[in-house]
Amino acid sequence: MSIVVRRTNTFAVRPLSTKDEQLLHELLDASASLWNELNYERRQQFFDGESVWDTDDYRKQYVDILGSATAQQAIRKNSEAWRSFFAAQEDGEDTAPPGYWGNEDDGRELRTYIRNDQYTLETGERSRLEIPVGQDLKEEYGLGYHDRLRLEVAGDPKWDGDRGRLELHYDEVDDTFRAIQPVTVPDSRQDSLLASEEAALDVGANNLVACTTTTGQQYLYEGRDLFARFHETTEEIARLQSKLREGRYSSRRIRRLYRKRTRRRDHAQDALVRDLIERLYEEGVATVYVGDLTDILSEYWSARVNAKTHQFWAYRAFIDRLATTAEEYGIRIEIRSEAYTTAECPACAEREETERNGDVFRCPCGYEGHADLDASRTFLKQQAGENIEAGSMARPVRLKWDDHVWSEIPHSPERASPNEERTNRSTREGNLASVGTA
Repeated sequence: MSIVVRRTNTFAVRPLSTKDEQLLHELLDASASLWNELNYERRQQFFDGESVWDTDDYRKQYVDILGSATAQQAIRKNSEAWRSFFAAQEDGEDTAPPGYWGNEDDGRELRTYIRNDQYTLETGERSRLEIPVGQDLKEEYGLGYHDRLRLEVAGDPKWDGDRGRLELHYDEVDDTFRAIQPVTVPDSRQDSLLASEEAALDVGANNLVACTTTTGQQYLYEGRDLFARFHETTEEIARLQSKLREGRYSSRRIRRLYRKRTRRRDHAQDALVRDLIERLYEEGVATVYVGDLTDILSEYWSARVNAKTHQFWAYRAFIDRLATTAEEYGIRIEIRSEAYTTAECPACAEREETERNGDVFRCPCGYEGHADLDASRTFLKQQAGENIEAGSMARPVRLKWDDHVWSEIPHSPERASPNEERTNRSTREGNLASVGTA
């Protein structure tokens, strides 16, 4: 029996001209304006003790810009957010009402939603996405009455099935338009014995994720450069705050830096999670074990370590991203204790006399390896009962963020790049490399 599951295609789209790019910006900005105006009215009604469902007809106000169906999708998305808010309240959760998509002065979240029967996505040699726009924008930008905005699709969407509502947004950090397309597909893999492998993650800051699978594969996502940029922005925010006049706590520039810092981090984490889960899916992984760092995080006191573990890493938000993406692929996430995984030698199981210097793990028995990868291997052995011998793993796949994608770093000396040389030197730093502990 075939199981029907939800999957998500995420891909970049490119306007074909400067004029098309301006049109797309206007379309997304109008959608943000609709959301903000509707949400403002609903918030006022909520705080006044009135029903949030009795509002003006915003579809009529925006139909000439967005088109009737797209305007209705923005309204429907806002209604879904309010229903989720009320459901959370009924469950006793302390949560805030839906917020705004920014403003013109501080910058908006440019986003829109397009009904599944209102867009056309064609993949292949000349992949393209076509979306509707309102009549006012058609006239302003010279489109015919029946024309739609055509966008080039970068990459090849992975999943093919019954398509859902398309989300289209502008990534300010990456200066890229991105599409998110949920699809429903019959997945024979879910009732197959092939999807039975397991993996364990060691979550850190210098190395964001070290992963070991029961197939003998290892992945290492390096994070030093990302944190360095995050720290630079944090220091600039502090410098600007020190110059504020008494009684002021923020400014437009400070708010923009906060937003840029967060979006840059979130973009890298989103891409990491997607890349990792897709790799694990191809490995046949059905269960991923992640260390429970709740108590560990609360023990750190150093300001720089706190910046890594709480602000930059945002562990709980990362776990939410991981679980959501894994669910799309039918992979289960389990949070488990990872006690002693960073101290235990994978060769002889010694814990007391081992030592760590940056990324290097050493044991008196003579074993030497990568500390975070060894921790993920030990963690996997604890949870899955796998007898993985030291030295039996495949050469780790090391990945580095280039502001767009996580790219594999070549290993052989003759192919070493300047980036790899810099990374190799950084492994000798004595800084915190993992937020796991003994």
